[in-house]
Parts: sequence; C-alpha cells; structure tokens
Amino acid sequence: MKSQNVSRTVLAAGAGAVLAATALLYAPELLGRGTPRPPGPAERAVIAARAGAQASLPDLAALIADRERWLWARPDDGAAWAELGAAYTERGTRLGDVRDYGRAEEALRRSLAERPAARGNTAAQLGLGALAGARGDWRTAREWGERVRKAEPGRWPVYPVLIDAYNGLGDYGAARKAMERLEELHAGAVVRARAAQTYRDRGWREDADAAALDAAALAEADAEKAAALGRLGDLAWERGEPEEALERHGAALRLVRDHGPSLAGRARALAALGRTEEAVREWRAALARLPLPEYVLEAGELAESLGREAEARALYERLRTGTWARAAVPLGLLGADHGDPAAAVVRLRAEWARGHRSVGVADALGWALFRSGRAEEALEYAKRATDEGLRSALFSYHRGEIERALELRGPARRHLAEALRINPSFSPLHAPRAEAALAAVGEPPDELPEGALPVEPVRKEKAAGTEKPAPGAGTRA
Repeated sequence: MKSQNVSRTVLAAGAGAVLAATALLYAPELLGRGTPRPPGPAERAVIAARAGAQASLPDLAALIADRERWLWARPDDGAAWAELGAAYTERGTRLGDVRDYGRAEEALRRSLAERPAARGNTAAQLGLGALAGARGDWRTAREWGERVRKAEPGRWPVYPVLIDAYNGLGDYGAARKAMERLEELHAGAVVRARAAQTYRDRGWREDADAAALDAAALAEADAEKAAALGRLGDLAWERGEPEEALERHGAALRLVRDHGPSLAGRARALAALGRTEEAVREWRAALARLPLPEYVLEAGELAESLGREAEARALYERLRTGTWARAAVPLGLLGADHGDPAAAVVRLRAEWARGHRSVGVADALGWALFRSGRAEEALEYAKRATDEGLRSALFSYHRGEIERALELRGPARRHLAEALRINPSFSPLHAPRAEAALAAVGEPPDELPEGALPVEPVRKEKAAGTEKPAPGAGTRA
C-alpha cells in the first residue's frame, strides 16, 4: 500500500526530541511544595521528554494544560513558551491535528519575542524547525536546524530535525552524516529508532529490524514501547510478512489500545491475509484516531478493491478536500490513479521545485507523468526513486509499468517481479495489477536473438611472421 507510516512514526519521535530540548527542569505546579510526592501527569511528561522518550498522550495533554496555566500568570517566560510550542507540535503530529500547529507557531514566536534568538533562544528556534518539518516545509526545517547546530553543535535534539529535513529534500548523504553525529552524542530508544529508519532507507533490512528491536528493548514508557513495536510491525509489513506485522502491531495495541500507527498497520496486515471485513473496520478505527492523508488513501483503495465504490469515493473526496500537512505525495497519487493525472503532475512539479526531492516525491511525480501519457519523462523520476536504496514494492511496480509502456521488456519484467518479491500483497488494488502486468510481459525467450551474443575477438599472435586465431574462434574470411 501507499504508506509513509514508518516515516510518520519517526517524525513523532523527532518532535519528542525537541520537547526534550525545551523541557523545563521543573514542573511549575510543584513550585513551593517541600514534600516529595509521586510525579503527576505533567511531571511525567517532563521526565519522559528529558529522557528523549514519548510521553503518553494524557500526560502530554496535562503538560500542555499546566504550561498554559503557568503562562497565564507569567506571560514573559520565554522558556515556558518554547516548551508549550514543542508540546503542541508533538501532540499535533501524534493526533494528526493540524490545528495544533498554528498554536505551536504562536507559542514559539512568542518565545522569541520574550527572548530573541540573538540572546541564545535556541529552544524556540529548534521548535520552529520541528514545526516546519511537521508541516512538510523541509527547507525551513533545515534552515532552523542548521542555525541551532551552528550555535550549539553538541545539542543532540537538533539532529532528528535535520535528519527529517535532509530526507525530505532528498539529501540522503547529509541525513546519514547527521545520523552518525546523533549516535555520537546520544543513546537510547530514540536514537535506535532513528538508526532503524536510516537503515531502512538504505535497503539494509536486517540492520533496520535489529535497530528497531533495540529501540523496543530500551523503551521504558508504554507510549515509547508501543511506538517501537509499531515500527517493527511496519518493517515486517514492508518485507511481505503480514502475520508478523499483525503480531507486532497487536503487541503495541496491548500497551496503548488506540495507537494510531498500529491500528493502520493491523488494517494492512488483515487485508493481506484476506480478512477484509476486519481490515475495513480497522481502517475506520485508525482514521478516527489518526486521520493522516496516506491512511485515507489506503483505506479508499481497499474499499475500491472490494467493489465498495461509494465508500471509496467518499474517502477520496475526504482526502481531496481536507486540510492536511505533509500531503503532497498522497494527493499526487490520488490524482494520478483516481482523478486528474495532469493536475497531479502540476502539484508534484511544484513540490519538486520547492526542493522536496525525496524518493517518495520522485516516485509520485514519475507515476503521475506516466499516467498523463509521458512515459519517457516518467522513467527518469522512477529511476531516482528506486536507485537510492529503499526497497519499496510500490516504487518497483511503478517503474515496471513505465518500462512496460516503453517496451523495455527485460527491465519491466525484472521490476514487476521485484515488486511482488518484496511484498506480494503490497496493495489490495495494485498488487493484482502487478501480477497481471508481469504475466502480460511473459517469460524471457529460450533462445537469444541473432547478434545478442558478443563475437569473441581474435587474439593475434606473432609467431614466425604469422597471425593465429584464438583457440575455438574459427577462421575469419
């Protein structure tokens, strides 16, 4: 299916890293109290943030409410404004609610007004970088991140922001260098989760799974462990192992019963296993909990594959008319497959012109070009998507179909077969089409056409003034 789920999960971890960088060393509600007591929800969120871990959503909500009360009485506290902004960004990312992003920007700008960047307010700058990344504005995210790195190169939470930004811009070399620096500066579940993402993007599947297992083992809070298990489920799904994906997502949901990424992961796995009624119900639950644009598209394509045309149209219209962050790729694919491919090309070209040149954008642009009848131009983008390292069944399918249209039968056969080898059930709508396309290409011929084999060159040997042909080369006229 068309999923960016692992990336989204890691982005939430990045927002948590920024909250860690801005978290105050106290919970304002505790000031003036001399007798220790067990930490309350807001303090638990601060403790999790300082460790670079994900707080539970109720604890995060308590932290936000606590900081709002604190700032009502002390509106000149620039540090508290930065922390509130970071918390809004994390909540918005984890709930898929873009309204929190506006609140985050207001709080972060207020932080800079109270304490300008020139006076060392890197926390607010870092928060603005994470917010830009959450919105999919990778150039701005990179600018803020590089400012903070220049001012404080040893501040580890800046590196997740930069990794996301570099990946969004297609600068994978810079992303890997930022990952190496992060590993030098910090350890723990958040770093192992980042390593898993980096290995996945390079096509190192076993390393990605090992790093994600490390993240799950190191996680302490239920929310953080659920995120790690959900990541493991996504990796299993991408390898074409729906039973394992179902088990891992189920483990995550036993810890956090409404964990959005795992509800979506279960829906994919159930569809692959032929349990389509359960899959439809799980998609509805996932969209109620975490309405991401890529999830809406996937749910619509499952409905279409089952002949539920009205339900599919309603979901596609929801995607088309909704207010989304980071929706360029899902909207481009929606246009290419279920709408106006030429308009999708315009949308994705604009994204490319903004410098957003990730493999996801390259694949979607190539597919939209193909669907609008421009296969030769499409192939260049499809190659960019598949040649970077990420092993994506969808990308391989798209490239194979483009090559088939160009009558490149050998490459088309190879990439269509690769898509089904990576994940035979990568999409309930497109995997059957990949199978049909591969059958249409057919098997390679038993005999090579005349002239396909190279002629063995004649090796000249000078012996007694004569030239002898190489053994077995025969006699040339």
